[in-house]
Amino acid sequence: MTDETPDLRASAADTLSSLPDVSGEGGRILLAAPRGYCAGVDRAVDVVEKALDLYGAPVYVRKEIVHNKFVVESLTKRGAIFVQETDEVPEGARIVFSAHGVSPQVHEAAKARNLATIDATCPLVTKVHREAVRFAKDDYDIILVGHQGHEEVEGTYGEAPSHIQVVGTPDEVDSIEVRDPERVVWISQTTLSVDETRETVNRLRQRFPKLSDPPSDDICYATQNRQVAVKTIAPKVDVMVVVGSANSSNSVRLVEVALEAGAGSAHRVDKAEELEPEWFEGTKTVGLTSGASVPEILVREVVEWLQARGFPTVEVVRTENETITFALPRNLRAELAEKGLADARPHAPRKTGPNHTR
Repeated sequence: MTDETPDLRASAADTLSSLPDVSGEGGRILLAAPRGYCAGVDRAVDVVEKALDLYGAPVYVRKEIVHNKFVVESLTKRGAIFVQETDEVPEGARIVFSAHGVSPQVHEAAKARNLATIDATCPLVTKVHREAVRFAKDDYDIILVGHQGHEEVEGTYGEAPSHIQVVGTPDEVDSIEVRDPERVVWISQTTLSVDETRETVNRLRQRFPKLSDPPSDDICYATQNRQVAVKTIAPKVDVMVVVGSANSSNSVRLVEVALEAGAGSAHRVDKAEELEPEWFEGTKTVGLTSGASVPEILVREVVEWLQARGFPTVEVVRTENETITFALPRNLRAELAEKGLADARPHAPRKTGPNHTR
């Protein structure tokens, strides 16, 4: 079981020493690297924790700070209060906007209630927002490739609702209507499958040969890296386990990627307690990864569960080293400095490549 106050920002290296040395005969675990927290999620979780340290409870958070049940439950225990909309927050209180970003309308609603805001939007999402604003200003029809109803898509759409249409699948492309086929551009949700997005964009280009591309890749580096790691591991495993919550787009997609890449079977779990022993009957090799909003402590517990059931050997399969980090929001940094609260966990490059083999 997890601790009452777990370290939500622990890296894989931090958990190394807590694993038992159980190497020996039996099955093996192929552990994906990179996996788990991306820089935007790490920053967003740190924002809420720092806000609680600085201001005390409660700190209100609009929507889930990141799409992970364990993270939300852990921060709730510390005094965070998660709400759906700003009108649930007392006037004059403090609110954190989640990593997925919000529309200008949400910012206005917070201002109308005199809320002190801390914006934990991932900088990569902010980049897509700015692209939407720029293309709308140039009067393009904008095709936003993403999942309807996802907070990130809602926030981006809100930047230019009169110019944006959302497309969730390649089959939806045929229903799009634009004003000028020569002035159409596509942008995307940052957590989509690279392959799925490419297929949708190819269909768009068939309909609109003059389709313009965004100035840079919108798909998050971490989403791409985790998918590449799974594609590398999947052909070698009988079972792939993905740790991540059901509302995490990138976690759900990792299961699909694993199956498409050749894994015998694939399962998504929030935590080790959800694993079923029958999944692993007759299995020699298990693959293990986690979505970009999953703390390492949950991966560690899955490793321990598997080691206790006949999979003692852990092999790390590294496909990329990640060193990207994002600074805390400026207003939060300024208040931390003003109060003399040194950052004990500065945003230095996180140690990548965990390895649970010691």
